[in-house]
Amino acid sequence: MKEIKTISIDIETFSDVDLSKCGVYKYAESENFEILLFAYSINHGEVEVVDLAQGEKLPIEIIKALVDDGITKWAYNASFERVCLSRYISRYYPEYFISYSINEDTVNEFLNPISWRCSMIWSAYLGLPLSLAGVGSVLGLEEQKLKEGKDLIKYFCVPCNPTKTNGGRTRNLPEHDIAKWELFKSYNKRDVEVEVSIQERLQSYPVPEFLWDEYHLDQEINDRGIALDMELVENAIKFDEIAKQKALDELQKLTNIENPNSVMQMKEWLNNNGVEMESLGKKQVIEMIKDAPKEIVDVLELRQQISKSSVKKYLAMKNAGCACNRARGMFQFYGANRTGRWAGRIIQLQNLPQNHIEDLKDARELVKYGDYDAFETLYDVPDTLSQLIRTAFVPRKDMKFIVADFSAIEARVLSFLANEKWRMDVFANNGDIYCQSASAMFNVPVEKHGVNGHLRQKGKIAELACGYGGSVGALKAMGAIEMGLQEEELEPLVRSWRDANPHIVEMWWAVDRAIKNAIRNRVTTETHGLKFIYKSGMLFIELPSGRRLAYVKPKIGINQFGSESVTYEGVGATKKWERLESYGPKFVENIVQAISRDILCYAMQKLSYCFIVGHVHDEMIIECSKEMSLEKVCEQMGETPPWIKGLLLRADGYECEFYKKD
Repeated sequence: MKEIKTISIDIETFSDVDLSKCGVYKYAESENFEILLFAYSINHGEVEVVDLAQGEKLPIEIIKALVDDGITKWAYNASFERVCLSRYISRYYPEYFISYSINEDTVNEFLNPISWRCSMIWSAYLGLPLSLAGVGSVLGLEEQKLKEGKDLIKYFCVPCNPTKTNGGRTRNLPEHDIAKWELFKSYNKRDVEVEVSIQERLQSYPVPEFLWDEYHLDQEINDRGIALDMELVENAIKFDEIAKQKALDELQKLTNIENPNSVMQMKEWLNNNGVEMESLGKKQVIEMIKDAPKEIVDVLELRQQISKSSVKKYLAMKNAGCACNRARGMFQFYGANRTGRWAGRIIQLQNLPQNHIEDLKDARELVKYGDYDAFETLYDVPDTLSQLIRTAFVPRKDMKFIVADFSAIEARVLSFLANEKWRMDVFANNGDIYCQSASAMFNVPVEKHGVNGHLRQKGKIAELACGYGGSVGALKAMGAIEMGLQEEELEPLVRSWRDANPHIVEMWWAVDRAIKNAIRNRVTTETHGLKFIYKSGMLFIELPSGRRLAYVKPKIGINQFGSESVTYEGVGATKKWERLESYGPKFVENIVQAISRDILCYAMQKLSYCFIVGHVHDEMIIECSKEMSLEKVCEQMGETPPWIKGLLLRADGYECEFYKKD
């Protein structure tokens, strides 16, 4: 066999664990997990398919290549291949398996990600779709992913229902349909061919090495996982079931409705009792409760209780928990390909409910030890279960969590780029940006819980809504009306914020002009420390870190208001590939979020000697010994990267025995 420098891989697998619900780590952990087909190409040569399901064996040279960190492994969504092959090699070729773990860590079951490359990440870096079929289609590759794949995967890769027709079997094997199996092998081969074609097509736009370093750290964090208190999880699910059944019984008693879960039946009952509701959505119900008679309020509140989804996250935890009770694979690197930020997977740490009750630990103990009666007596069951979700994440025995996050990182980055000096002075003096923003807008002193303190909320909502060109609509979307602002206040609020932040407003339109100039004249332009590059039908925005944001096939068009705007191709809100529209403030939002992401990445690498188990937006969760210094972690996290000198950062944090919001 010729010397192997690179190997491109695609595998087809079987497991009795639901991949979409449980993730690849638990999927591959199952005793019933197996690799059916293994397709590979050495050094971009001819693709070979090994039919493992029918007794063929992987060549030992390939096994050795998979564990050799000097050989580059490529795959589309490489984390799937790496985790599955970690299980396969450790199970069938233990003499060759090599982990990258130290004794104190929890990544010992997996192959070192350092020699793995992912063409899905490459595609995402260039603003392309995250599916193999989508990338092949957009690039117009000669070799396209076979469309029959979904049906073939459903037939061979997941359990089937026993029927008379199939003889009561729970799984389809190659011998049950030889023609389909041969097509499946062709499908497996084609995936590698498409993957290799993608690599060849994108070689003019390489991913910088530092981004692969970030990817490898991401894989390490996913491998490590985060421990779950499964006792708490199981009891929370039970508590929810008890509470919902009680509410259901009470609701039936009050209404005599056969099925209180039925929207139609509930609307009919309300109508019969003089209340017409077009929708039973959360907002509509809250609004109706304000003025409705007590008997209607009681029914609607019970209905709300039944419909609350406080238990969904606990079910996700139960699904994701591996044999060691750690949830792994919760972060999708480059999940947001517009900015390169992470996306959440499985449990979705990015949108966990916050906790506000003071006796959180006491409430947690009651659930953990299964005392429902006491819990119900003392707490609102659905609401408190929601608040306890974070606390299901726990450190290992004799360890603690340090949770640290950046203070107002996006506001700091935006202020620095725009050179809005008064804002930077606020940060330099550790001031409250919402108070100071309100002060600048209304020309009066504003102190939190002090003089003109009522204006802070207006400052906050203006900051959140107006920083990237938002106007009245953005304020409403942020809940301005619900917070007590009047309709007639909104337009003046927008004007006040913009008047107070002229350099930010100027930056929006400077970026807009620079991008249009780059696209129109196919040149490189610069403003505010950023480069805008047009190259071969792509717009690149080069960030201070050296990373680039990519926009496919940009054009200058006319928008619905008759003004010039930039359009480009990308995945829209409908998850389809389409032409999207943007303008200066939106591009600035992308830039600020992307730089904030790069700063978090820099901090994660600085702290990679710690056991990072999770990260959410601008927050990092570290599992560490009880001796680890919180101050040291925050100090290191708050160090400004060398590529953005002058930016003032601050990291704050706290210690906890379970995950929570401080």
